[in-house]
Amino acid sequence: MRAPSPLEVSSASSSPFLFSQPQIPPRLRYAVLGAGFAGLSVAYNLLKQSPKDSNLRIDVFDEVGIGGGASGVSGGLLHPYSPKAKLLWRAAECWDEALRLLNVAEAAVPDAAAIVRRRGILRPALSMKNMMVLKDNAHNGLAGCRIETIDEDAAQNLVPGICSPFNTCFYMPQAVNVHPQRYLEALFLACQTLVKELCASGLGVKELHLHKVSIQKLLELEGEYEAVIVCLGAKADLLPELSGRLPLRTCRGVVAHLQLPDNMGGEYPGFGPSILSDAWLAVQGPRSLYMGSTWEWKSRNSSPNVSADEAAEALKELLPKACRIYPVVRDWTFIGARAGLRAMPPLTPHGSLPLLGCVNNIIGLNQTCKYWLFGGLGSRGLLFHGWLGKLMAQAVLSCNEDLIPYELTSWKRTKQ
Repeated sequence: MRAPSPLEVSSASSSPFLFSQPQIPPRLRYAVLGAGFAGLSVAYNLLKQSPKDSNLRIDVFDEVGIGGGASGVSGGLLHPYSPKAKLLWRAAECWDEALRLLNVAEAAVPDAAAIVRRRGILRPALSMKNMMVLKDNAHNGLAGCRIETIDEDAAQNLVPGICSPFNTCFYMPQAVNVHPQRYLEALFLACQTLVKELCASGLGVKELHLHKVSIQKLLELEGEYEAVIVCLGAKADLLPELSGRLPLRTCRGVVAHLQLPDNMGGEYPGFGPSILSDAWLAVQGPRSLYMGSTWEWKSRNSSPNVSADEAAEALKELLPKACRIYPVVRDWTFIGARAGLRAMPPLTPHGSLPLLGCVNNIIGLNQTCKYWLFGGLGSRGLLFHGWLGKLMAQAVLSCNEDLIPYELTSWKRTKQ
């Protein structure tokens, strides 16, 4: 008796979105493993870029669901710069595509304001050396996300109570703060809406399914799909076909949720930017913010749940750093914490870049479909996911890895 396939096992827990005539089988079938930044960007771009007259089915597998991994608990501070204010690799393309996908997600929901907070980001200089490096690099920013050097008085006008130890802050007025979980849910809704629109054209059958199922090994999917795209972050290393073969490090980060007590004044200003420092403050509203993040290297704990002891240690580490630049945060109340396990890529001459490419040669078996990896987004998944998801979709649809920039596939040619 044959074992049931993952699709059969997941039928009771899947969320189908089907607009088709059942008697017409889809010609193209793709599996996307992971429903975080990478996975949903790939799914959206596969739908968007596939031939309009094609019959297409996309199955998204995630054992937790939308945003169940590190993406859903990220800080959501979106800008194209390193901590030294240097532009990151291919920053313009990444910035533009990230904003494009944000707009797509916002258009799919009635309350777009709950997804993106457009108030900029402020970074105080914490040392003389830090100030000089930031000043030197700030002149070479993107026009679409410029960096302004302001003094403490100007910073106080933006965020009353902020402390600037060296009377200098670096303000990115066009940077944004994204609520990651709401964004991912809206992006999946945008995928569903796109399926409706494409099917309404009458040119081809389109299907999109979400399966809350854990894929234990890639060979479970062999023969089911034209391609399987692995977007599992740190969990990619749990697949036996890839275990120990990816140059990724893991790092667990705890993010604390703070609220201003109801009986206290001093709300965070509605126009106030979020704050980048040794501990960042991602503002969610006048009385709510997230503070992060810790860095526990080599952790294998991917649970989003945080114990009381782990939360206490995180607050002990983060709160003094946050109070140094926003002292009044000590009056805010801790109401909970979540954690994510980041997949951190190796350092290259171009910085820490995600890992993309076809991994059939790594798996080393005779496959009837192509297996692809989109991983190692590290702490910059929100910036990278839009453009790289678009490139990955193009490569998958054309079966051509050469469409992916060499810098993102060179890891396969480096001896591990």
